[in-house]
Amino acid sequence: MASIKEIKNRIKSVQDTRKITNAMYLISSTKLRKARKNFEATRPYFDAITHEIKRIFRIDENVPSRYFYPKGVIEELEGTYGYLVITADKGLAGAYNQNVIKEAVKMLNDHEDNLLFVVGECGRHYFTTHHIPIEQSFRYTAQNPTLHRAREITTALLDKYDKGEITKMYVIFTDYQNSFTEEAQVMRLLPFHKADFKVPPPPGEKKVKTPFKFMPNLSEVLDNTVESYVLGIVYGALVDSFVSEQSARMNAMDSANRNSQEILNDLKVQYNHTRQAMITQEITEISAGAKAMKRKRERKAMDRQKELMRMLNEQNRKKEEEEE
Repeated sequence: MASIKEIKNRIKSVQDTRKITNAMYLISSTKLRKARKNFEATRPYFDAITHEIKRIFRIDENVPSRYFYPKGVIEELEGTYGYLVITADKGLAGAYNQNVIKEAVKMLNDHEDNLLFVVGECGRHYFTTHHIPIEQSFRYTAQNPTLHRAREITTALLDKYDKGEITKMYVIFTDYQNSFTEEAQVMRLLPFHKADFKVPPPPGEKKVKTPFKFMPNLSEVLDNTVESYVLGIVYGALVDSFVSEQSARMNAMDSANRNSQEILNDLKVQYNHTRQAMITQEITEISAGAKAMKRKRERKAMDRQKELMRMLNEQNRKKEEEEE
């Protein structure tokens, strides 16, 4: 059985750890609210871009663009596939990183010719450790998703795509659904299907009486608009992943806090049992000592009584001898 000192040290260690997990929970909740607020502030801009792309296809549904599937091609394209994998820079977030990496490995195994782009130290460490080549690693982006960093990533991806080094691009990230549900998701980033944007105008949209003039031409305008649209998708995936990471870490820290409370309860019970056992042992030792002292005093009293009787008998014997 552990000693009182060992149990007290264990309790103090669990309490110190609980302070850390509770602080991490509060920090993650603050980061989550801030990231969602920033994303909601930029959402109207990207919604407007999506609306304009749809408007362009309503004007000319056959407008050519390198960012859309060629006419007559449904899905499969030959060539190199690119994968943007978004992970975290830190652990302690449950299965958040493992789920994304699992999806990425599955996609890499399904196609032989691949280029890998990684965001986050966890993903970078995994692929490096398993000797999976990384085309480009974007550092210091997972913990602070911003439009500037999303633009750097988008520029690198579009540069590879425009040069023909990549025929299809995917982004693998964690989709935040609610505080208790995050799911690793694979989204095709490029090319797009024109059918996804061929929708009727919304009821509130006013009809244009005078046709728009697109300079230099409709195709160039569409390509420039699509680049901003891709930026919005990448930024949304970064923020979605970051929010999912913070949510997963909050859940993990909350679970750690509950477990630490259970451990503390068990340790306190063990501490009380050990303390009561020590008190009982001390009482037993005191009682045994008192009994021993009592027996010792009784033996001394009996010895004194015997000595007195001996002395009395000796005196009586001497008197009898003198009388004779």
